[in-house]
Amino acid sequence: MNATQIHEVLEKTGVNPSKSLGQNFLVDENIAKWIVAQLEIGPEDCVVEVGPGTGALTEHMAPLCRKLILVEFDARLAAYQKERWAGVEHVEVHHADGAGWNPLPLFAEQPVKFMGNLPYSAGGAILANFLTTPCAVSRAVVMLQKEFIDRILAKPGDEAYGLLSLRIQMDWVPRALKTVPPEAFSPRPKIDSTVMLLTPRPAGELPPFDHKLMDELMRRCFSQRRKQMHKQLPETEDWPAVAARVGISPTARPEELGLRQWVDLTNIFDPHPLHATAQRDDELFDVVDEADKVLRQATRAEVHGQGLIHRAVHVLVFNKKHDCLLQKRSRLKDKHPGVWDSSAAGHLDAGEDYETAARRELQEELGITDVRLVEVGTLPPTPETGMEHVRLYAALYSGRVSFPAAEIEGVLSFPARLIDRWLATRPQDFANSFALCWQKVRPMIDA
Repeated sequence: MNATQIHEVLEKTGVNPSKSLGQNFLVDENIAKWIVAQLEIGPEDCVVEVGPGTGALTEHMAPLCRKLILVEFDARLAAYQKERWAGVEHVEVHHADGAGWNPLPLFAEQPVKFMGNLPYSAGGAILANFLTTPCAVSRAVVMLQKEFIDRILAKPGDEAYGLLSLRIQMDWVPRALKTVPPEAFSPRPKIDSTVMLLTPRPAGELPPFDHKLMDELMRRCFSQRRKQMHKQLPETEDWPAVAARVGISPTARPEELGLRQWVDLTNIFDPHPLHATAQRDDELFDVVDEADKVLRQATRAEVHGQGLIHRAVHVLVFNKKHDCLLQKRSRLKDKHPGVWDSSAAGHLDAGEDYETAARRELQEELGITDVRLVEVGTLPPTPETGMEHVRLYAALYSGRVSFPAAEIEGVLSFPARLIDRWLATRPQDFANSFALCWQKVRPMIDA
């Protein structure tokens, strides 16, 4: 779309660009084409565009992707986009605030890429909504005011370095691609904009850490960034020793710490006893036969290495809306790393009974205690279950959860119908035994 066409859309829809909404519309068609090219859209991709406005970027993306989801805050422009794409099955338009639109359905649409010419005032909230881990997005290209992007790209010691920098950089590698001058927009803003590429931080580059705890520690320290940070942190008996482990001065201020130092500090303050341990190869399990009779004991390493029959439990936790809590397994796990699984699951220790194991796993993995467990059924040992006799339980719980970072990357609650669709379209996103567990419990859930 050229400048003339964009102004025709604005006139047709009665939109007088709002400064408060950050409505500066891109009118340079060559720049629009270039921005879209940076997203590297493939025919299997689902693309989400927040703030499509008049469609300067949308027009170039629609022919390239399997599905295009548009999220537009302005009711008049959302109505225009619905009219423009009426009858085009792969384009979906939502009149919604990008900071509040529910991104959970995107998990069933992977691979997902994100595009946004975002307003300065809401840019941080929109990025947090779509890009906070665990998320479905695998690549993002965004355009924002240069000052905002500079804050994201900032390094320790920079004046702009702070919460926004770290919140993005903990999961994403940001890179400025191009400065876009004011004359590329209508109306013209007073400052330059920057196009930024975000790619996931490579697995294993950082040790596992509790994202929520790190965010809490950073918020406390950056709330008074000129003060020595130890005064804002939880009390510790030997702060100089903690500072030495992290590699900082005892008098350090928060803007002096790099990303890895914040991760190390978070792990020092993490109270979870299993925060650094994904599993131990010397754990002792009961080896059983096809009838679940104990034959002998063996270590985790032996059981998994030799494909021996053993015992396990799965627990599916539901809230009052009957949404199911799923966990994303740590990439450090020896079986099914980095995929989604039951709310809590694990092996029985030698001599342990099934219900005791289920309650232990709930407490260790989610911090849940004192809930009623309902036995749903059993699964026989097969290659799909990892040669495990599985006993499946369900529980009702709507409180907060706490999980060990080394075992679990994240937890989210999903509606049953979304899980159905996700399993049907992308079974590779789940641990093998989860689909079997879901088949057992699904008839119990109201659709």
